[in-house]
Amino acid sequence: MSCRDENEKKFQDVKKYVEEHRHAGIQEVSQECEVEVRQIQQWIREERLAFADDSPIGINCERCGTMIRTGRFCEKCKKEVMNDLGSVSRRQAPQQMQPRKTQKDDPRMRFLDR
Repeated sequence: MSCRDENEKKFQDVKKYVEEHRHAGIQEVSQECEVEVRQIQQWIREERLAFADDSPIGINCERCGTMIRTGRFCEKCKKEVMNDLGSVSRRQAPQQMQPRKTQKDDPRMRFLDR
């Protein structure tokens, strides 16, 4: 069995255990499924695992530290990051539309430093 297959089997075991034991904590899931807590947290960040609001399992938003049930960011931070990215792209768009001058367009003579 390859590492990928073994990792996928462990993921399926964790997923099944969580479905059957909805109120289990991350330490319990880790011990019962013989999977590192860090690996479970990675699956949560990758959005492969998601938990209900009443579940004790969660991780911290990478931006503000709020407890979240899946992904890397809470909803508030997701919106703020998207708005920040949108404003950056809107500021850069007008600059990109202006044609750039090439050296051929510039009639001045150029000298190379020696």
